[in-house]
Amino acid sequence: MQATDPPAGNAPAAADELAQDSWDIDEFRVPPAPGKMRFHDLELPLEMMHAIADLGFEYCTPIQAAALPVALAGRDVFGRAQTGTGKTAAFLISLLVRLLQHPPEGRRRKGTPRALILAPTRELVMQIHADALALGSYLPQHVLAVFGGMDYNRQEQALKALPVDILVATPGRLLDFKRRHIIELSEVDSLVIDEADRMLDMGFLPDVSNIIRSTAPREQRHTMLFSATLTPEVRRLASQWTRDPIQIDIEPTQVAVDTVEPVTYIVTDAEKLTVLVNLVKKRELTRVLVFCNRRDQTARICDHLQAYGIEAEQISGDVPQKTRVTTLGRFRQGDVRVLVATDVAARGIHVDGISHVVNYDLPENPEDYVHRIGRTGRAGEHGTSISFASETDAFYVEPIEAFIGRPLPRTFPDEAELLEPLPPPLRPLKERERRRGRDDGRPGGRSGRPGGSRMGGRDGSRSSGRTGSFRKRGR
Repeated sequence: MQATDPPAGNAPAAADELAQDSWDIDEFRVPPAPGKMRFHDLELPLEMMHAIADLGFEYCTPIQAAALPVALAGRDVFGRAQTGTGKTAAFLISLLVRLLQHPPEGRRRKGTPRALILAPTRELVMQIHADALALGSYLPQHVLAVFGGMDYNRQEQALKALPVDILVATPGRLLDFKRRHIIELSEVDSLVIDEADRMLDMGFLPDVSNIIRSTAPREQRHTMLFSATLTPEVRRLASQWTRDPIQIDIEPTQVAVDTVEPVTYIVTDAEKLTVLVNLVKKRELTRVLVFCNRRDQTARICDHLQAYGIEAEQISGDVPQKTRVTTLGRFRQGDVRVLVATDVAARGIHVDGISHVVNYDLPENPEDYVHRIGRTGRAGEHGTSISFASETDAFYVEPIEAFIGRPLPRTFPDEAELLEPLPPPLRPLKERERRRGRDDGRPGGRSGRPGGSRMGGRDGSRSSGRTGSFRKRGR
C-alpha cells in the first residue's frame, strides 16, 4: 500500500502464476505447543498457509483459535474481542478460504461483491484492506476498498474495472455507490460487521440495516459480527443479523494488561507538555502515539512538539483523509517520531513497533482506554502505556480500573528528569499559537511550559493548583 495514495484494490493473481507456486508446507515448520493451536492444525489450503508463513504467523491468538474452526465450518460467529487480538486475520482467513472453496458459477458482473466487510472508520477499512491483500497474496480473489475522504471517481473506476470478490467499506460511501447502482449487493453471501458497537456510537445503524437488507437473506449468508462490548443493543442486532451464531467472548483484560506496562503520572494540566517533551527527548523514544480528546488539542500539542525539534504530526477529523494516509505512512516508515491523534485513530492504526502510547488526556469511555493502549504491545511484543492524570480528568481513572479489572499504578514524574523546565523552543510556534497567546493577553505559559495550564483542560480554564489526590509535592 502506498503511503500517499492507497490503491482501491488488487488485481487477482493469474491462474498460471498460482500454478507455478512451488512452495511446500515443509518449508514452514511450527512445533506443537501445549495449549496453543497452530495454523497447521486447521488444514488450510496451501496458498493460505504460504501467505501465513510469509507473515510469520505460527500460533493462533485466542480469538483465532476460537473463531476459525467454527467459521471455516460455515457457522455464524458473534464475537466480543478488542482490537489487537487478531480478529481481523480470523475473519479474513475464513472469508478467503470460503471464497476459494466455493468458486463463482458463470460470468460475474462488475461491482457485485461476493463478500462484504463493514467497518466504521476509514483507517480501519484501509487496514483491513491491506491485511486482506497480504493474506490473499497467493489467492485469485480481487479485494477492493471504498471509503469517504478519498477520490470518489477513482474508487468508482475500480468498481467498474473488475468483478469484486471482497469489498471492504465504510457504510456512507458504500451507500453512495449503491444508490447510484454502481454496487449491487444481492450476491453478497459472506458478511463481516466489524466494530459493531462503534457503528452504533457513530450513528450508522440505519445505514448498516439498509446495507444488510440488500445482501442475501441470513439463511443463505455466512455472517460474522464482532464487537468490543456486548450491550443489549448489540446483542439484539446480532440475533437479527446472524443465524444461530457461535458466541465467542475474549476478555479485554487480555489486551489491556498482559503485554502492556501501564504507568500513570499524577500531574497538573500545566505540567503535561513538559513531561511529554522530556519523556520523548530524554528517553530517546522513536515511535510514540499520543492520544487527546479534542481535535484542537492535537493541533496544539503537535505544534509545540515541532517547536522543540521533535518530528511530530497529527491525525484527527480535521485533517484531510489524503494527508492522514500520508502521515500514517511516514509514521510506519519511522519518519514521524510522535503521532498525535484523537480516538478516530484508536481502532484504525495498526503500526508495528509502537513502543509507547501516551494518554495526554484520559479517555472519557473506559473501553477507549483499552483500544488506545492496544496500539502497543501487539503480537506478543512488550509496550508501555503512559497516562497523565490531572485535576481535569483524574476522575476517569477509577472507571478504567474497574473496566480492566486491576489498578493502574500511580506515581509522580521524576522532578530532575521529566519535570525539568523546558528550554526556549528551537523554532517559533505556528501563527495560530502566537495569535492565541495574544487573544489571551498572555505571551505564553509559565517559564519552560509554553501554553501554561491551558494545554490540558477541556474548558481552557487555568489550573489553580492541585486538589484532592493532586497535592503539592514537597520540593
